[in-house]
Amino acid sequence: MIIAGVDGSRAGLDAVAWAADEAALRQTTLIVAHAVPKWVCEQTTGGHYAEVGQWMRQGANTVLAAAQDRAHREQPGVTIETVLLPGDPRSALIKAAQEAELLVVGSHGIGGLRGLLVGSVAYGVATHSTTDVVLVRDPLPAPREEVVIGVDGSPGAMRALEFAFAEAELRGVRLRAVHAWAWPHPGGFEPADPDREQNTLRTLQELLAPYRERHPRVDAVVEVVHGHPVEVLKEAAARAGLLVIGSRGHGQLAGMLIGSISHAMLHHAPGPLAVIRRF
Repeated sequence: MIIAGVDGSRAGLDAVAWAADEAALRQTTLIVAHAVPKWVCEQTTGGHYAEVGQWMRQGANTVLAAAQDRAHREQPGVTIETVLLPGDPRSALIKAAQEAELLVVGSHGIGGLRGLLVGSVAYGVATHSTTDVVLVRDPLPAPREEVVIGVDGSPGAMRALEFAFAEAELRGVRLRAVHAWAWPHPGGFEPADPDREQNTLRTLQELLAPYRERHPRVDAVVEVVHGHPVEVLKEAAARAGLLVIGSRGHGQLAGMLIGSISHAMLHHAPGPLAVIRRF
């Protein structure tokens, strides 16, 4: 199953539409979830709080109904269920998605501040969920015929590669594996080195070989680009329908739940972003 978190925002509805398409590709159930404070879910006998709770439950059901309708219009053949979750949206969605294949959320919610590049709920689930997470930008970009993955040769990239190959196969599109390098150097970055790039390219081709064998229908290309990884991935993702990254890679700091490049892409990915867990 796939779980999509909604809050009544346009970004949430776009996330549901993306999740419905993904559920159709995977031939699985879509669960549309909305979180409210725990006390709202508790039925009380009377009084002011009971009236407020009833009003909030009605509003929550309206949000779920609108999201379910959007998903049905996007993919009429997908089984769609709704659920009202008690508690903070971040922890509630993470808990609900523990057995799910994928957790999908919009990059912004109705409580987002203008100018922020990623909302607090999206950031929270992307950095703490043990389930693979997809952040969907508002508005959804036009369909693009490519899946892009950032690769760095780290152990954390292995599951991301399998995910990316499987996604490209489901969608019937090309997979572009991109490796970027730009080491700090006095006055800027280390200049390009053709020999190094060729050696890295051969290494990555070897890395992708077993995935190509498991997914022979996928047209996979490898690129080694001299440049800052964030800028390189932004440019590559602008031509793609999905950007895939591992949650942690080389250069991570002890105690961080998500690597520095993954963290940057939460804010700068131009389209849907899949953050894939190492385990």
